[in-house]
Amino acid sequence: MNERTSIPISKIFSIVPLGFEGSLIEVEGNKTQGLPAFNLVGLASKTVTESRERVRSAIRASGFSFPTDRLTINLAPAELTKDGPHLDLPIALSVMVLSGQLSPKNLEHSIFVGELSLEGTLRPVRGIINIVETASKLGFKRVFLPYENLAQASLASDIQLIGVSTLKELFLHLTNQVLISNKPSAPQSSSAQQSEITLDDIYGQALAKRALEIAIAGHHNLLLSGPPGAGKTMLAKAAASLLPPLSRAEQISVTKIHSLSQPDKVIINPPFRSPHHNSSTSAIVGGGRKNAPGEISLAHLGILFLDELPEFPRNILEALRQPLEDKTITISRANLKVTYPADFLLIATMNPCPCGYFGDSTHTCTCSSAQIANYQNKISGPLLDRIDLYLDVENIDPKHLLSKHRTNTHNVVKNNITEVLKTQKQNQRFNSSLSATEIIKYCNLDTSTKDFLDTAANKLSLSSRSYFKTIRVAKTIADLAHSTTINSEHISEALIFRKH
Repeated sequence: MNERTSIPISKIFSIVPLGFEGSLIEVEGNKTQGLPAFNLVGLASKTVTESRERVRSAIRASGFSFPTDRLTINLAPAELTKDGPHLDLPIALSVMVLSGQLSPKNLEHSIFVGELSLEGTLRPVRGIINIVETASKLGFKRVFLPYENLAQASLASDIQLIGVSTLKELFLHLTNQVLISNKPSAPQSSSAQQSEITLDDIYGQALAKRALEIAIAGHHNLLLSGPPGAGKTMLAKAAASLLPPLSRAEQISVTKIHSLSQPDKVIINPPFRSPHHNSSTSAIVGGGRKNAPGEISLAHLGILFLDELPEFPRNILEALRQPLEDKTITISRANLKVTYPADFLLIATMNPCPCGYFGDSTHTCTCSSAQIANYQNKISGPLLDRIDLYLDVENIDPKHLLSKHRTNTHNVVKNNITEVLKTQKQNQRFNSSLSATEIIKYCNLDTSTKDFLDTAANKLSLSSRSYFKTIRVAKTIADLAHSTTINSEHISEALIFRKH
């Protein structure tokens, strides 16, 4: 009760995701005499304004009374657009405080978030890790959230989390009648993140498999070019099974991004994202009405696979340049600027020409020189310069395709990759991300090796970026060979995978 105005006032705190962070929302309510009304103010989107009907039905279905007074709920700060169903629960509690069914003291030092169904059950909401982290930073003692969000939220929590199934269950807890047992369900991980294809399923392509091993071990971007049916896509999909599971810190980072679209999943394995070339710009880059993360960010600490790279629109390909270099993607809108992490491994495939058979020894190319040039020029020089490994993949001789001989190298390669990545993660930096200063400090090149590299750089007209990328790739090759120094052999192998 506000003593100065004598108007009943309720104030409940909630948090909504705002990009990769969270924003505190004060749900203020008052009750005045007049015709029955239930008004929401504070720059609420249609999703939020529709909560009035969800809240009204949920309160009544839970066995509580809905007041017949004139109710006004203000969502502060007023200049911030609120979107999503996160505020259903705090709005319902505000109404119950205004009607005298709950005491404001029951709600102190707490954050409330959740979507209500018409029957009063709570549904999971997106961005729960953002919400919990923000609540912790602001000093709140506990967060009441939908039970289905509890497994995700528990990943990054250092405050009390209470999973709620229904509005009535929450009321009984707040009034100390029946306390909620705070036990999260077992984490769930999407099976789509795992691949059943292994290197042992791929016949031949020894050089391509080696390129794949180097790419994953050092987090180097890889482009495979070759005719249709050569196995480029299969190689890329095998990469997913070569990545080791995410550490707990990595699970938090990746799940935080995916929680903005998957409210009940804990991401345990590195993501493998494979958007179609017809996908919209906002679907791949991010943005749209909710400034949601796109495939570039959803592939964070995993693989972004772009099949038939030249078929993607030019603006999408050029949008890759910044995240490939900075490992983040910034989305700017008129009233909001959001930065998402985007430290992904890019694996891309392409045909050498529109018909796909330019340079193939078994098929005749039907494309003109102009068509081939236009097709290959769809990928700009600056983007190609950010590709660490490039390889032309040839078709396998058909007589080997039904061979019963299978290699047993997949587990050996995976163990080598895991060992090399473990060392890089301890240093908190992939080989592909070593700066020029770090290369000088950590990459040991003797005089003869440096002279060999300088000579190759002059003959191949390597740019400064390509020069340093060659050293980074050679560093990974040396790591895989358990060598503490980079020698000419490592440089020579790294140069094999340059596009000249």
